[in-house]
Amino acid sequence: MSAGLDFALELADAADAISLPRFGARDLRVERKPDLTPVTDADRAVERALRELVAERRPGEGVFGEEDGGAPDGVRWIVDPIDGTKNFVRGIPVWATLIALAHDADLVCGVVSAPALGRRWWAARGEGAFCNGTPIRVSAVSQLADAAVSAALASDLAALEDVAWHARGLGDFWQHVLVAEGSLDAAIDYPLKLWDFAALVPIVEEAGGRTGFTAAEQFVSSNGAVHDELLTRVAAG
Repeated sequence: MSAGLDFALELADAADAISLPRFGARDLRVERKPDLTPVTDADRAVERALRELVAERRPGEGVFGEEDGGAPDGVRWIVDPIDGTKNFVRGIPVWATLIALAHDADLVCGVVSAPALGRRWWAARGEGAFCNGTPIRVSAVSQLADAAVSAALASDLAALEDVAWHARGLGDFWQHVLVAEGSLDAAIDYPLKLWDFAALVPIVEEAGGRTGFTAAEQFVSSNGAVHDELLTRVAAG
């Protein structure tokens, strides 16, 4: 295992130790950010702890996080302390900490840790993708008509319902790691911030899949075989 991935997994352990005890806590503090999205004391505590660990253990490397910004380029750790905060707040266990190591534009490794689900996904370039230590691989479905697809936007879901074998809306990190596992064949998201997708890219691609963006800058993951057909269908509405 690469040193970067090994440390990313340590960061995930630290994040889980903070976030999981706060999940469902009666005294959970929730605020609204300027963009009206929620942030909890758990989001802030996780990001703060990971920043401290990086500063202590990997001096000279930066952190770019959802809550406190930071290094936009260079060697840096890209952190979404809790992806799926709305789920976290409402007691829905589909949330995760997303951690990626980037060397400028190159996403070297990624970890997605979902402790309430008891699952963790990770990958490093050239080392494959894993869930809880078991190798994972995207599906071999070759046509959209045979594909299971998830879409975050209702308009995309409507465009895909009549052409895909099965279309539903799952959202957040969950739909993309399911692509990496081969349970879904493709997923299309909102336009995302870097911390929302950086950890997902190595996982999906090391599992044999493909990632990219639509003309409207929506993040897309797929098994690769249905990627272009999906983009064409979404663009046509």
